[in-house]
Amino acid sequence: MASLDALLADLRAESAELDGLVAPLPPAAWARATPAEGWTIAHQIAHLAWTDDWALLSVRDPQAFADAAEGMFAPGSDPVEEGARRGADDTPAALLARWRAGREALSVALGAVPPDVRLPWFGPPMKAASMVTARLMETWAHGQDVADALGAARVPSARLRQVAHLGVRTMGFAFGVHGLPAPSAPVRVELTGPEGELWAWGPEDAADRVTGPALDFCLLVTQRRHLADLTLSAEGGTAVAWLPIAQAFAGPPGKGREAGEV
Repeated sequence: MASLDALLADLRAESAELDGLVAPLPPAAWARATPAEGWTIAHQIAHLAWTDDWALLSVRDPQAFADAAEGMFAPGSDPVEEGARRGADDTPAALLARWRAGREALSVALGAVPPDVRLPWFGPPMKAASMVTARLMETWAHGQDVADALGAARVPSARLRQVAHLGVRTMGFAFGVHGLPAPSAPVRVELTGPEGELWAWGPEDAADRVTGPALDFCLLVTQRRHLADLTLSAEGGTAVAWLPIAQAFAGPPGKGREAGEV
């Protein structure tokens, strides 16, 4: 795991890259549909701003966060969808300004959190480094939706290592949200980074293995591409069962993408 300062630098860089995609857009383009059903570019940025707001509350006032989040995800409610919709109703200029201010405030606040402190969240509490990694993953994933909507090609960077790391660490979670027992067999994950470097997790002698490009793995665990459209290889029962349900983000099982859908 990278240091907190390094993770925050990666998060700022990932946010700046996405900012560079949306800032020049004319207001009408913010209403362009993205691959996420019912979500426009504005919804994508609004969701990031909404999540940053909640993360900032968690850092600044954990008890207020806990009180506000209690019962938030009751049956019949969809606060994530509502937060995106409300934010998307703002003008693009106001939404962009809100996202910029919120992400900067969050970066500063997270940088001051002691390393042993766990912050409340909608799932299990987590340390600042884990929260930064989660924000990086979400920013990259929703940035992919925006890039796809615009037909923009993004250059993979070493920041993908943090997304991949989260994807590996959430293997047990992915089984759990599908009602499956946590796997007992270790899995070796070997990914090729953007510069041809090897990124690896798990025992070298594990019988179960996942190999392929880091970009493809990150697209899979954020459910931005279907497994059939990626060049990932799985060996062993646990690895083969994991890839179709892999999910690096919190919440119930995601819908993902259909094969051939971009």
